[in-house]
Amino acid sequence: MKRRTKGDGRARGWSRHLSLLIVVTLAATASLGATGCAIGYIAHGAYEEVRLLWNRKPISTELADNDLSPEKRAKLETVLAVRQFATDKLGLNTGGAYLTTTQVDSGAIVHVVMAAPRDSLDPYTWWFPIVGSVPYRGYFEQDEADAQAREMEAEGYDTMVRSAVAFSSLGFFDDPLLSNLLKLDRVELVGTIIHELFHRTYFLPGQVMFDESAANWVGARGAVEFFASSEGPESRDAIEARSVLESYLKFGRFLLSAQADLLKLYMSGKPTDEIVKEREPVFAQIKAEYARLEPELNGLSRFDLDKEPLNNAVLINYLIYFHDLDNFETLARQNHEDLKLTIQRIIELARSNPGDPFYAIWEATRDAQRPPSAAATTSDNPGS
Repeated sequence: MKRRTKGDGRARGWSRHLSLLIVVTLAATASLGATGCAIGYIAHGAYEEVRLLWNRKPISTELADNDLSPEKRAKLETVLAVRQFATDKLGLNTGGAYLTTTQVDSGAIVHVVMAAPRDSLDPYTWWFPIVGSVPYRGYFEQDEADAQAREMEAEGYDTMVRSAVAFSSLGFFDDPLLSNLLKLDRVELVGTIIHELFHRTYFLPGQVMFDESAANWVGARGAVEFFASSEGPESRDAIEARSVLESYLKFGRFLLSAQADLLKLYMSGKPTDEIVKEREPVFAQIKAEYARLEPELNGLSRFDLDKEPLNNAVLINYLIYFHDLDNFETLARQNHEDLKLTIQRIIELARSNPGDPFYAIWEATRDAQRPPSAAATTSDNPGS
């Protein structure tokens, strides 16, 4: 079992979000025939959400405090500014989200269990009404998450336990800004807020990889646009935000290559025991290739693939947040770098093919990705 807690490693953006946490709780309460264990899980989730909402305090009240530190004041003002930017310039549904703040402990609000077969990159999923299949399950206690992971490992799965410190209720509630997010770098904070506001604006049930990858790209690209607009395109924060976005794209390309290497083995038809043995050299090669890539990545976007044990659950966790990001970039170029129009187009394309939204994006951008001489040639599905 691989556990990632708040303090280990520098991989931040991908591990912050658990966007379905509250909606899964709501959906599960509507499910008939829940077991006693499930009812307890649901009740605990509902209690934690009510607690977060009950303890909300208006950001305007915080800003009226003369004793507020300059750093905290600047970040709270940034949250309000990015909210307005997301409404006016990106067309995102902000509603009453992030007008309040809730004090939470410095650590995670939830611990996430992920699992996958040892010979496949298809995640183990939990199914809930409304949201469909979800490739993770959240626990409010670390011990409970660890126990679930141990149980699944005993059944033959790769597992990972990670922490999440941000969430979106997908518009069901007016989400507060959790106080632990104020510890983030300003560029990270802006990207996180825009990421979660995209979830509030659009969510495709049963397509978590698309939902998270799209939101990750929108958050990173939105941060670039926000700082270029508010501080100038050559400001320190705008330059940093562009560096984060480029790092996301590079890491996404790296993951695509790593995925392809593993799929060759996993689809070979060999017995599972043989696959599990032969995957170790592939994992070692992936780690070595990441070690060569890491110096090119922005400090806010570095991960620990060269230092941590790898398994399928760990790689799937990354893939969920960084899949086919280059296609979103291509779509932005097609829309003349207008992010608001690009976001609208992402949503339109996802709605046109809810069973395979990545293919819809690829199909819309494939001519722009080819050399001019190949633009008229029909290509196969890229296998996203």
